[in-house]
Amino acid sequence: MYHIPALLTETIDGLAIKPDGVYVDVTFGGGGHSREILKQLGENGKLFGFDQDEEALQNVIDDKRFIFVRSNFRYLSNFLKYHGVEKVDGILADLGVSFHHFDEPERGFSFRFDGKLDMRMNTRSTLTAEKIVNEYSEKKLADVFYLYGEIHNSRRIASAIVKARATKRIETIEQFLEIMKPFFPREREKKEMARMFQALRIEVNNEMQVLKELLLQSVELVNPSGRLAILTYHSLEDRLVKNFIRSGNFEGKVKKDFFGNIQAPLKAINNKVIVASDAEIKRNPRARSAKLRVAEKLS
Repeated sequence: MYHIPALLTETIDGLAIKPDGVYVDVTFGGGGHSREILKQLGENGKLFGFDQDEEALQNVIDDKRFIFVRSNFRYLSNFLKYHGVEKVDGILADLGVSFHHFDEPERGFSFRFDGKLDMRMNTRSTLTAEKIVNEYSEKKLADVFYLYGEIHNSRRIASAIVKARATKRIETIEQFLEIMKPFFPREREKKEMARMFQALRIEVNNEMQVLKELLLQSVELVNPSGRLAILTYHSLEDRLVKNFIRSGNFEGKVKKDFFGNIQAPLKAINNKVIVASDAEIKRNPRARSAKLRVAEKLS
């Protein structure tokens, strides 16, 4: 299974799809969300699918209404303009890593397997987890682990990595895990290692900056009354999306007009974040950490 979309029905419903509208799935992946969108589009509707991963090409949909763009969604505006599109009616982003990637040892996304420290979503990129672990300064490593993994003993861990790499380059997941073992109690080992790998993956793929760029572009691209639906899987992403929808900025600082009305380009459709039901989590354990936020573009 390449990928089982979380909160699929809720996400598609949130987009409030117009049959003749133009939509973008910026995280095409296995095409699960895109296929559902196409079911609701008429013959004049259009859907763009973005994905920087070469393997997503295997899932491209043969449909005249669908256009695939192999690119990072940070270049969304540029590619839409290239295709003659100035405005869209909805943007969907599922920010989770697919099962497919976690199950490929050579991609290096999971600590369940030994393999190269890679973690690149775009295999054409030159920055890998191995390069970060071996070439970042001790301070920069500590910052990555603390900011993106919320690891509280990040300085001690960074110091241990620098000491270990002085004698031998750290190239594999197994080598990395050996260095990490003394820092995590057995009962919390899996949870803490997941956060370490999350931190490295975010840094390798520049995920937080790319998400910021997507949110800023969405305000310019989405038509009035159009929708933005974003699925997040960790608190850093969710906080960023929540703040932006609420205030139009990443800090969540609300600005009000003379009459006390909030001045923001978006309005939250779901006042409370949407999470998976117990039944869905049983079918798809990955959905446990999924959070969906939907917003409407104001005029």
